[in-house]
Amino acid sequence: MSSPAVHLPVPRIPGRRGRLQDIPVTGHKKVLLAAPRGYCAGVDRAVIAVEKALERYGAPVYVRKQIVHNIHVVTELEKKGAIFVEEVDEVPAGAHVVFSAHGVSPAVVSAASDRGLQAIDATCPLVTKVHREAVRFARDDFEILLIGHEGHEEVEGTAGEAPEHVTVVNSPDHADTIEVRDPSKVVWLSQTTLSVDETMETVRRLRERFPQLQDPPSDDICYATQNRQVAIKKVAVGADLVIVVGSANSSNSVRLVEVALEHGAKAAYRVDYVDEVKQEWLEGVETVGVTSGASVPEVLVTEVLEELAGAGYRDVEEVRTAEEDLIFSLPKELRQDASGKRDSRALGGRGRA
Repeated sequence: MSSPAVHLPVPRIPGRRGRLQDIPVTGHKKVLLAAPRGYCAGVDRAVIAVEKALERYGAPVYVRKQIVHNIHVVTELEKKGAIFVEEVDEVPAGAHVVFSAHGVSPAVVSAASDRGLQAIDATCPLVTKVHREAVRFARDDFEILLIGHEGHEEVEGTAGEAPEHVTVVNSPDHADTIEVRDPSKVVWLSQTTLSVDETMETVRRLRERFPQLQDPPSDDICYATQNRQVAIKKVAVGADLVIVVGSANSSNSVRLVEVALEHGAKAAYRVDYVDEVKQEWLEGVETVGVTSGASVPEVLVTEVLEELAGAGYRDVEEVRTAEEDLIFSLPKELRQDASGKRDSRALGGRGRA
């Protein structure tokens, strides 16, 4: 009952530093460091929520699914006493459970309530916005074409708000096969962590088939996803190699690799840790682009930069395309400390690049 059901890879054993050799290249070695990168406000809020829950209620605190899609973050929280489970029926009755940043469906909320669980909702407010849009359009009897990846937790949560009204559209090609009941009452929404370009191509192809397709009231793809994609586009143009730090199940991290390749990078790879960077990737490489997904702590990027410096890439140029200062309040249950005073970390507070 109490054992984690979310199975992570074998815990990382830090490799020997200085693995990468400083092999001469024709030109000058340098790093283009994308900014913004790493933690977004929603991830910051969710991770701090678990930490605060552990401080306030003591271990264990249960978390449905990975709080954010990053192996390092989840492993570190496990060390502090968080237990990650697949579904709420694995949580002991009456225990505290945190819903991940990706959101949950009303059915999950109901199941937690039925078990008497003390639920803390760490859903990113930008995801919550999409949930509310789905409820609103379903109430008005629209058919909702939800652009996103079937099976992704965020898509499952949003679709669960109005399952009889939602059809998931996985890709631009999938858009060509979608059928709707009434082409005059169709709206599109999207997963918040998609490729902006691919999403717009999907919308274009949907609109070719359904000219009266309505847009959401505001952009669903989150500011952080867009900002990181804009930054890597600028980096990719001048990069022989792009390294994206992020986990395989992080949609926005995977998209950064794709965007880099589409916008000029000669090669691009995703790594969870610096240990995964391979010597052969650096053969003949003068310029390395580096970025990270929105659920990646900066320490992992720093480790990559330190290893690259040992291989001769000591000149680091930051390529900044936007400033980010958005901060979200913690879930209401965690805004006060045990004595009832407003907690100093009621707002997210970690620095973001």
